[in-house]
Amino acid sequence: LVNMTKEIRDVTRDKKLWRTFFISPANNVCFYGECSYYCSTEHALCGKPDQLEGSLAAFLPDLALAKRKTWRNPWRRSYHKRKKAEWEVDPDYCEEVKQTPPYDSGTRLLDIMDMTIFDFLMGNMDRHHYETFEKFGNETFIIHLDNGRGFGKHSHDEMSILVPLTQCCRVRKSTHLRLQLLAKEEYKVSSLMAESLVRDRLSPILIQPHLEAMDRRLRQVLNVLSECIEKEGYSYVVEDDVQGQQGADHIH
Repeated sequence: LVNMTKEIRDVTRDKKLWRTFFISPANNVCFYGECSYYCSTEHALCGKPDQLEGSLAAFLPDLALAKRKTWRNPWRRSYHKRKKAEWEVDPDYCEEVKQTPPYDSGTRLLDIMDMTIFDFLMGNMDRHHYETFEKFGNETFIIHLDNGRGFGKHSHDEMSILVPLTQCCRVRKSTHLRLQLLAKEEYKVSSLMAESLVRDRLSPILIQPHLEAMDRRLRQVLNVLSECIEKEGYSYVVEDDVQGQQGADHIH
């Protein structure tokens, strides 16, 4: 439980965020933040009266201390009823991405593949942008912000989320090994997730069907990678980043 007044409004240094706070007609504290889509009073978050139930994915340094750069996801959706994104109509779209900085060198393309798998496991279709810390340039990790559309429909697996993986057929070896480990009965991702959430004040965070969906989706990711390896070969698909470590048990 978050007290929107004491823990957000009264302590934030973000003036733009602070200005979006308001009192609703029902006398509840609300705010809508700042973003490209749907950040308005019509789509505000409201407390009861200022208590908000939810989860915080990360506490990041103030922007004055660590500026962040926002990147447009190459596989973002069109957000248009009649217009499709380029990746939806061009099966060779990944080849174009691979020739475009920063995806033409370094680990950024593999980072996108990790993010794709992460989003598919929780059913997040809304990855239109991602961020990095500006100070580290292009050779850095992705910050996984804004996962609010995750864990919506446990009965539906949105395969279009996996298109980056199916088109590019690339993955880190450490990621591949970890996925294989989490598919084993003794290390099932659903069991580990449930165990990690059991002590949360708002437990249960995820109902059982959402946990089972993660197991099901994990199998689908592994199936996609198996098809990629069969088509392109193991050495093309799997990027060795474990430096001689053998087996999933050696990954920490």
